[in-house]
Amino acid sequence: MMRAPLAGSGGYSDILILGAGQAGLQAAVSLREEGFDGSIRLIGEEPVLPYQRPPLSKGYLMGTASAESLVLRPRKLLEDLRIDMLCDARAVAIERAQRTLLFADGQHHSYGHLVLATGARARRWAGAGADLDNVVYLRSIADAAVLASRMTQARRAVIIGAGFVGLEFAAVAAKAGLAVDVVEAAERPMARAVSPAMSELFRRWHEQAGVAMHLKARVARLEGEDGKVARVHLDDGRMLPADLVLIGIGGVANDELAAAAGLPVEMGIVVDEMLQTADPAISAIGDCASHPNVFAACRTRIESVQNAIDQGRAVAARLAGRPRPYRAVPWFWSDQGALKLQMAGLVAGADRTVEIGSRDERRLSLLAFRNDVFVGVESVNRPADTMLARRILARPGPMTFAEVEAASFDLKALATCGPAPA
Repeated sequence: MMRAPLAGSGGYSDILILGAGQAGLQAAVSLREEGFDGSIRLIGEEPVLPYQRPPLSKGYLMGTASAESLVLRPRKLLEDLRIDMLCDARAVAIERAQRTLLFADGQHHSYGHLVLATGARARRWAGAGADLDNVVYLRSIADAAVLASRMTQARRAVIIGAGFVGLEFAAVAAKAGLAVDVVEAAERPMARAVSPAMSELFRRWHEQAGVAMHLKARVARLEGEDGKVARVHLDDGRMLPADLVLIGIGGVANDELAAAAGLPVEMGIVVDEMLQTADPAISAIGDCASHPNVFAACRTRIESVQNAIDQGRAVAARLAGRPRPYRAVPWFWSDQGALKLQMAGLVAGADRTVEIGSRDERRLSLLAFRNDVFVGVESVNRPADTMLARRILARPGPMTFAEVEAASFDLKALATCGPAPA
């Protein structure tokens, strides 16, 4: 790769990675593992080293995971790998013609190739009372520190949104002794992610743990006293007392820089199957990337650790001269109290499911089929089923319902026969 002249105080990097989350860090480390010998600069907007985010809604809030334990790679390792780490830096513009990234402090960094790993942010709720004190979000370690502090003073928590983050926090808050209400506009929890049967299993567990579920309900406004939230008013007239409100209504891709630079965006930064944008000098990976997904049969954006890691590895391989399309099997998980939910594949739109395990024992897997093709599994407290399903889904060619039925829905037998994964 040709080097350009130094540009301002930022200098030039063969590969500049904007975003120091799981995807950006993985891309940097994988580049070295692939044998790339050029310069790499990893730039993060937060003032800390790259860290794990999943424990923020669980172990960190419970005090079983410290901020230090969440760091993904120590600075010394990054230095040994010759990865130039720059924290607390906010990019404000991409000048594609000059291959330069401009920052809020006036610095500019030039690049041979730019990898956008800008992630996603919490979707904001814009109703009345949204700016009251003790109305919080949970996306970053700074958010988690605020939430952990507010929890110690709270007695009643209301959670707006019954997605993964909201329900993970609900389990933690209930265990800590708070009265917990969850308000969800859909008719069931995790409606966009899991099947009705799995939603029902989790709803019952949370209610038995003391969490009050308010489904098909919308928040009309938040009411405060002395600047702090005190009540949540629902649109049907009900009122929920609250001295802490967590808003968890999804994420929004950080794609504004790309859009302002003229790159196509569609619920995220548009990339092809090689994770390349419309500009051959720019790639996008992780939570911010809208990519064609063979398991969804359409363009999609996936927020998961697995997606971030696998896309980081894929873009690194391409930049190191070993291109391969991104076709990793999607994989998700959510720990909610005694329930560990794991999913492999994309089960949305499934028209047939088969249960294995026991609902009563809360050890259950649902095999999902769409048009008689196996598309994934969602399981609770049966981790082996998820791993076996990943192996099956990674193989070339679909597996039909008839094949799975003939094997008596034995995932272990299905995973150990047939062609090896591609």
